[in-house]
Amino acid sequence: DEINHLTPSYGGISYDRIGEMGLQWPCPNADHQGTTILHIGKFSRGLGHFSAVDWQPPAEETDEEYPFVFTTGRVLYHYHTGSMTRRSEGLDAIFPEPVVEINAEDAARLEVVDGQPVRISSRRGMIEAEALVSSMTEPGVVFMPFHFAEAAANKLTIAALDPIGKIPQFKVCAVKVETV
Repeated sequence: DEINHLTPSYGGISYDRIGEMGLQWPCPNADHQGTTILHIGKFSRGLGHFSAVDWQPPAEETDEEYPFVFTTGRVLYHYHTGSMTRRSEGLDAIFPEPVVEINAEDAARLEVVDGQPVRISSRRGMIEAEALVSSMTEPGVVFMPFHFAEAAANKLTIAALDPIGKIPQFKVCAVKVETV
């Protein structure tokens, strides 16, 4: 009731009307039969609507003490925090541990070898994981999947909001990398 009251495109959806077959939005009022296919022949508001925005730097940039850009993301075998996929023996066997991906040039400069434990620190915390030396990341960037509670990457990220999208800037902060 609250959703159909507050969201006009759900205005005609109620538990009574959903029934066994469901009811698809938009369904603006109780007389509307729902919309089986949203866009047939044309988009409801015309072709794509793009809004250009100027690039803005992240809330936290690298400096002498924290020289690396830290970014987080997913790996193929796990989903979000891994609360389900890490319970799957098959998936966990393929990708069982947290890693910190570091560019080969940066690794050489820091004397880090593949598989070596490293410490990643930001102004908010510190975690440890094995280094994965590769060319997947650019020099100056380290990547870490966020599926592993034992090395929770988001402990390092910043809570600043993107000024346009109003979403957290989880994907970029400044860190340092040290051998353990």
